[in-house]
Amino acid sequence: MKRIRYTALFLIFAANNLIAQKISPWIIKADHIDPANYYGITVANGMIGIVSSPEPFKVKNVVLAGAYDLYGRGRVSNFLNSFNLLNMYLEIDGRRIGAGDISNFKQELDMQHAAFTTSFDYGDKATIKYTYYSLRQLPFTVLSDVSVTAKKAINITAASVMEAPDALKDVQNYYNEIDRPHVTIRLLTSSAKSPTGKLQLCASTSFLFNEPHGQEPRVIHEMWDNNMHLMKFSHAIAAGQTYSYGVAGSSITSAHHADPLNEAERLTIFALLEGKDRLIQFHNKAWDELWKSDIQIGGDEQAQQDVHSMLYHLYSFSRAGTAYSPSPMGLSGLGYNGHVFWDTDIWMFPAMLVLHPEIARSMIEYRYERLDAARKNAFSHGYKGAMFPWESADSGVEETPVWALSGPFEHHISADVALAAWKYYCVTQDKDWLREKGWPILSATADFWASRVERNGPGHFDIKNVVAADEWAENIDNNAFTNAAAKANLMNATAAANILGLKPDSDWAVVAQNIPILKMANGVTSEFASYKGEGIKQADVNLLAYPLNTITDPAQIRKDLEYYETRVPNEGTPAMTQAVFALLYARLGDGKKAYHFFKDAYEPNLNPPFRVIAETKGGTNPYFATGAGGIIQSMLMGFGGLDITPNGIVQLKSALPPNWTSLKITGVGVNKETYTVK
Repeated sequence: MKRIRYTALFLIFAANNLIAQKISPWIIKADHIDPANYYGITVANGMIGIVSSPEPFKVKNVVLAGAYDLYGRGRVSNFLNSFNLLNMYLEIDGRRIGAGDISNFKQELDMQHAAFTTSFDYGDKATIKYTYYSLRQLPFTVLSDVSVTAKKAINITAASVMEAPDALKDVQNYYNEIDRPHVTIRLLTSSAKSPTGKLQLCASTSFLFNEPHGQEPRVIHEMWDNNMHLMKFSHAIAAGQTYSYGVAGSSITSAHHADPLNEAERLTIFALLEGKDRLIQFHNKAWDELWKSDIQIGGDEQAQQDVHSMLYHLYSFSRAGTAYSPSPMGLSGLGYNGHVFWDTDIWMFPAMLVLHPEIARSMIEYRYERLDAARKNAFSHGYKGAMFPWESADSGVEETPVWALSGPFEHHISADVALAAWKYYCVTQDKDWLREKGWPILSATADFWASRVERNGPGHFDIKNVVAADEWAENIDNNAFTNAAAKANLMNATAAANILGLKPDSDWAVVAQNIPILKMANGVTSEFASYKGEGIKQADVNLLAYPLNTITDPAQIRKDLEYYETRVPNEGTPAMTQAVFALLYARLGDGKKAYHFFKDAYEPNLNPPFRVIAETKGGTNPYFATGAGGIIQSMLMGFGGLDITPNGIVQLKSALPPNWTSLKITGVGVNKETYTVK
């Protein structure tokens, strides 16, 4: 009888343990936080990004899309940190809470509604919880929602602190109270100039109280120094009671609005009078709309959470209705100076195009608005048409630091931009857009390639002296990806002309037919003319199978895969390479090998405590949105079999990993269709 009882108890314990270990598809929890080994996670709305901190009531930094100035390394335009408008502090019974005073410190990200929550206990006196949001419906506005539950009677003093980053200058601080019959508006506001004075950056916050008008706590303003000021209030909380308050704030610059100082305050007042409940309600509704386009994996809880994290970051770093394009690190910090590379056009854009064409349109709009700068760039290099810069910021001029040869030589970027424009038309079938915006990009970049090739006889319209997509290959001739992308650019421009009833330049087809794609003696596609089997930084030849569709023979695709997968070292290579391998093996029907590369694309790159992706294995520069874009493409176009054709999205035969029971992709394309694989 005892044996049966013990067996039953063991089974109950095991079942409970399995339940406890269940991985949420939406919530990433950090229950054991080491501040010395902490890589923050970002809450963003496509315009303003807030990066988490391991310190209570702190955020690491605040980044605004589109805010650049000339400072720091490289003598080029760089991203700017904005005012840290969500920093706060809390005092209980006259003692300020610090990291050493608390227990049960936990943080979690709700990816479904883009909400970041921190909770902890303060001795035997209180339990504190706060959640902050970068409000999806209000691009320049953030919200923090704080609650303090008293274990015994306590007095609190809570402050909202406005702090200017070191790079800003000429800081001006303001505090203002606006009395109305039904509300008192308290504004903590700061303004500053960017390092060269090019931009004015402004931010404003206000407390949100739950008490009726006239019964709110008294707010006191304190000026500490030119770079920091604060507003604070005090309140008594009875034992067992919970007291809640909020901080709403807005941050905006002269790059976004002609009068950023007044606009920051207007937007903050708007948020204050909307009220906390309505702000959160509309924020959640906006995220619910985004998640109608989702990827659902059967049979792999950890992969499901990770894929949701990748989608969450791509959604967070971009938004419809703008002309902004995310940098490799999105809004997670100042990585890569906030510049825009092929990372958007080839890696992030296609994932967004399939799931949210309206967001993808903003990304290609960024390029269209900088087409004139690309024309001038081509002119200065002796070419015709438009030559897009390898690194782009606000103006569209070349922003690559001089020491990096990719600036003057990584020319495939122009074909990458053109491919994005063509794919946007293919998915949307929007001829008006193609005529107005797509055609100018496609035709100008086709003119560039027609002038860029060196015409050395039939089959030898060579493209010499380039940096390859594999950037370890510098100043080489006839790079496989560059040549194939140029051919695709020329052919797609011709196709666009025919769709629009225009006469294409007949030279485009001639050039496309004569650009060589080289092979080695073993039949493998050669990465460049003098390639001798060296290690590669990232996928180059394999991109000819996808996304370029230059190589379509499965035997050749497999031959190229099996060769180049052995040329990638274990360290120093970006996450996109293995994502391409995963995508192609899934299309070739090898789900097991595809799964290996899917996992290898990101798991060695994860950093604690939120599994944020770095660029390389063992790297520490999260969040690498480029890698997320590549891996999401492996899900959509690899395991999911989706393919973008001139007639729209179709589904090809593909293979799932053996341990996945199903894959469901919802909200695809302009008609928001659903595709499944079992």
